Amino acid sequence: MPWIVRHHHGEHASLLIEQVQVRVTIAGLNPHDQKGRDIGLFTKDSLPALLGSDVVGVVTVPGEGATRFKKGDSIFGQASIAPGSASKATQQYAVLDEDFASIVPDGVSEDDCATLPTNILAGLVGFFDKEQGLGLPNPWSLTESRSHLANSSILIVGGGSNCGRFATQLAKLVGFGTVVVVGGKEEELRRYGATNVVDRHGGDDFVLQRIRDIVGDDLVYAFDAFNAPVGQHLAINALSNSKEGTLARLVWSRGAVDESKIHPKQAGYVLKGVLGFSHSKPDIAIPFWKHIAEYLVGGKIKPLAYVIEQGLDSAKVNEVLDRYRDGKVVTQTHFHVSES
Repeated sequence: MPWIVRHHHGEHASLLIEQVQVRVTIAGLNPHDQKGRDIGLFTKDSLPALLGSDVVGVVTVPGEGATRFKKGDSIFGQASIAPGSASKATQQYAVLDEDFASIVPDGVSEDDCATLPTNILAGLVGFFDKEQGLGLPNPWSLTESRSHLANSSILIVGGGSNCGRFATQLAKLVGFGTVVVVGGKEEELRRYGATNVVDRHGGDDFVLQRIRDIVGDDLVYAFDAFNAPVGQHLAINALSNSKEGTLARLVWSRGAVDESKIHPKQAGYVLKGVLGFSHSKPDIAIPFWKHIAEYLVGGKIKPLAYVIEQGLDSAKVNEVLDRYRDGKVVTQTHFHVSES
């Protein structure tokens, strides 16, 4: 049978997205899955609910109108967060939207690809969406000039997180001349494209001064990939005083910042809340999913580290989610649901 779904996205209400059924080979978990388990994020209206937005699988049945993939193709994509979605990762078979998936390219492993979907989409929306993000010109556009970014700076806070690692790579891909990253391993982040890596220890004033020594009063773009509102004053204070700057932060990190910690801003600043899911931003996601295979093959986007768990062991799944809940270091964990 064909899988055809009409998704509604405001002005894109008539957007028709074809689907394919896949036998899931890898299911990836992320911090928002812990919130889905514990506080009902994206799940409370559709219990019992499956988790896992990062899906790798082998196409078993292409939808009637599907053209990009055929039976037997190994693909990876991002599951929908819609209530009752059949595309979640933690099951034997899933249904993926063709426009929000890509072929696993030759020379790149399925596990490599599984590190991408949700972690890179956060930076993608945070950088290139005008409503939720910084509104930067995207790297695949043939009409928008990015040449001015060579003389511009961007600040990424949370370089040790997976979202921060991919955001650093996107900053290089789009052409920023100065990429300042707070937190994370310097050697790794420089390999991803950071020009400056600032140690997050030493206190806010010390860290802020180090950032300001690099960017002066010219910073207008910042992306926080890690902090809750209580820690977002660092990026805000690093923004220019004389020019209006923008901080994009993850949507579950929205909330009131501590105004007592914000330095006076003559030109003000803007806060944006980023929801890094393909289905909510098709204008950005569709071209990205068409280009990501070439970015991987060309080394423009580099996969992250991961660990493998065999099978879907609920105890192991909960152990990973518990580590996210408790703020412990978690290496991207892939559950091998079946063999390719």
